[in-house]
Amino acid sequence: MKLGYNEIMIASMYFNDINDFINLEIGIKRFQGNMERFHFNPIPLNEYSRKLFTNIETFHIYNYNDKTFNDGRIFKQVTWYLVDYSIYLFKKEKGNICKNIEYTKYDRKSYGNTIPSEVKSLGYECFKDCYELTTINIPTSIIKLGKYCFYKCSSLKSINIPSSVSKIEDYCFNDCYLLTSINIPSSVRKIGDDCFFECSSLTSMNIDCLQFVSKKRIFMNEAVLVSISIPENLEIINGKNIFKKDINEFIIPSSISKLGDLCFHKCWSLISINIPTTISKIGDYCFNGCTSLTSINIPTVTCKIGNRCFEGCSSLISIDIPSSISELGDKCFYECRSLTSINIPTPITKLGDCCLNNCYSLESINLSSSVIELGNYCFNGCTSLTSINIPSSITSFGYRCFYGCGCEEELKQNKRIPSYCFE
Repeated sequence: MKLGYNEIMIASMYFNDINDFINLEIGIKRFQGNMERFHFNPIPLNEYSRKLFTNIETFHIYNYNDKTFNDGRIFKQVTWYLVDYSIYLFKKEKGNICKNIEYTKYDRKSYGNTIPSEVKSLGYECFKDCYELTTINIPTSIIKLGKYCFYKCSSLKSINIPSSVSKIEDYCFNDCYLLTSINIPSSVRKIGDDCFFECSSLTSMNIDCLQFVSKKRIFMNEAVLVSISIPENLEIINGKNIFKKDINEFIIPSSISKLGDLCFHKCWSLISINIPTTISKIGDYCFNGCTSLTSINIPTVTCKIGNRCFEGCSSLISIDIPSSISELGDKCFYECRSLTSINIPTPITKLGDCCLNNCYSLESINLSSSVIELGNYCFNGCTSLTSINIPSSITSFGYRCFYGCGCEEELKQNKRIPSYCFE
């Protein structure tokens, strides 16, 4: 199939930078003039690249720090980065468009408790301390409820979360004492920490895609598995009395492709779990504080392990990292005090800050030649570590990365390692 002018314009809308546009016109003669056909900028522009898009009438601002132009040839602006509702109204008066609007606590104080239909997210502490708020309508335009959004709305009795919402951030409904029931739609891909803490009247929940109820947590949704701590007085889920099971009985369905942030957070009785081969990502804090976890498999298709994923897994003895992983996040194995061995496969280029900090039982580790960066405090406090190789590929050593390490004196002889690694 031969691409015409319209097809190449559509394809070039997905180019990353100005060089892609230039190379297209240099390399294929019949596509010369492609940039001139655009009446909007498909990428951020600077003084140089602005001259190449000569016929722009609508200017798109993708990031807060993007260069803008007032050269008399632009009639409208489209802003894509997050803006407050008040800023949106200001821009709207000038005939401009905003695509990502947040209703902040300052907006609410100025414009009231009715959430405008143009808004995409509710910001940090948006309705905090609205003591007289008894109910609220969340429009279907909303995709995110921010941290502490309804914190201490002590008169709030009911709320309907629309199926447009994908994120409910930390402490969102904390201390909503009179909240009796709530629904969680299957669209939700993230639920923050202590979301329903101290919701003492919350006795009933409706969950679109319930997966499992353990002694401590409720697991729900797909393809991203998320969970919440069970509210202290919860009795009914989906119209039935709550029935709690041993977390070790949970079989993660093959329909799950990602374990969400905090998914198994503080599941203290979890001893082992099989992660199906469908899982490509393990979220931040996923197994954080699972103090009884002794073993876990990570599938070869998994490409990301989140920050603080196994932090505080004090019974974890060993773990195999598949070659599909390229980076170990910050505090990934922080204070895994029983961990004696861990493999670092070839694709891994970075060990994050405090990655293996205070792994007191870790005796030896082999760093592959792909590693180029060790984060701050990476092996700090690994008192049993007597053997570690330092490949020549490492060009960045973090502050105190070997402080208190069992082989600290030996490593000090390596002139490539800066002195601040031991301070």
